[in-house]
Amino acid sequence: QLQLDESGGGLVQSGGSLRLSCTHSGFPLDYYIIGWYRQAPGKEREAVSCISSIDSTTYYTDSVKGRFTISRDNFKNTAYLHMNSLKPEDTAIYYCAVTIKSELRITTVQHVCVDRNWFDFWGQGQQVTVSS
Repeated sequence: QLQLDESGGGLVQSGGSLRLSCTHSGFPLDYYIIGWYRQAPGKEREAVSCISSIDSTTYYTDSVKGRFTISRDNFKNTAYLHMNSLKPEDTAIYYCAVTIKSELRITTVQHVCVDRNWFDFWGQGQQVTVSS
């Protein structure tokens, strides 16, 4: 079983920054996509950003483009979500997720990222609260 451990959430003022981390363990991964999702109270869980393990191709939802950056460190088995210029509407629980489905090799990061049903493994979630 793959385990995902998240950290880095917290309370920050509008305009501030946070960095979320997601470390995976359990078994070695070959080709995978790791993503960040968020869920605000009363709303559906939505994709924020994803990154491919092979060529670091990324996807960002429009509302975070230019403010958030996803990255990964394969040696540390860790992915990061750097969040800058945070806004109150970014307040949510943030989850990291991993998919290792074989079909990843014939599709795009964007196609995978916008559909959370691709993802089999999920972290516990980190609360991010942005005050105005």
